[in-house]
Amino acid sequence: MTASPAVSVRELADPKLMASVEDLELVARWVVEGFMHGLHRSPYVGYSVDFASHREYMPGDDLRHLNWKLFGRHDRLYIKQYDAETNVDLHLVLDISGSMTVGDESLSKQRYAAMLCASLAHLASRQRDAVGLTLFADHIIEHHQARANTDQILSLMSSLARARPHPRATSPRVLHEAAELMPRRGLVVVISDLYYDPPELLSALDHFRHFGHDVLVFQVLAPIERRLPVDGAVKLVDVETGEHLETLAHEIRDSFAAAVGRWIDEVHSGCIARDIDHVCLVTDEPLEAALIDYCAKRSQLF
Repeated sequence: MTASPAVSVRELADPKLMASVEDLELVARWVVEGFMHGLHRSPYVGYSVDFASHREYMPGDDLRHLNWKLFGRHDRLYIKQYDAETNVDLHLVLDISGSMTVGDESLSKQRYAAMLCASLAHLASRQRDAVGLTLFADHIIEHHQARANTDQILSLMSSLARARPHPRATSPRVLHEAAELMPRRGLVVVISDLYYDPPELLSALDHFRHFGHDVLVFQVLAPIERRLPVDGAVKLVDVETGEHLETLAHEIRDSFAAAVGRWIDEVHSGCIARDIDHVCLVTDEPLEAALIDYCAKRSQLF
């Protein structure tokens, strides 16, 4: 499947369109290329005005930054590096528990989160950053140390796309274990629906801050979890425990949305107090918004 030139950048970032494409690596490239095209000359692209050094050209580098004078003298291609291109370790920490399977037939939270994770990994690889991945539920499912090479990205894409069970997750204590796996300072991006007790969650996030990491949390929710956009009789099921509640949507919609809002606000306030960026995403929102938040956070590292 290939992208038509007539398809707009915003359409390429549409989650439902992306979810229809099975090739996760292709999805990541589309999202990132569309995002970078939309940024145009934004400083988030990864180059600043201050020259720092040279490095050898690698396939995929922006040809605008080739130093042709050095090529004439040494018969080798070199890229100009700038201050904003300083490398950073990106640690992606992705929730793959049962609650992440919630969503409609075309797009679950898990698929949305995997597309986001793949896009962040692809964007970081373009910036020559080392990228690692940790998949978790109630325990660590899979862990890849941060590395900066092409094989690493292919391995991460394969891991994200692999079909696997989605076990229960009732506690964020696993994040303490994840923090111990990445002691080298970097940028930790946690992607989860955050269905945990907020104080316990914030304590776990403190562990990443203890190691000096900058932390960015993407809280991913389905529309039904955020706004309850349905009518009539509904059966609400906790996919982790199997507990259920039957009610009428219109009778609880306002109180439901208010309770969810208070929960999100509590998490957000706790994160801000810890200098942790918290972004709540709903799966019907374009992925480009998440990339903008990532780039804003990354730019603070320099």
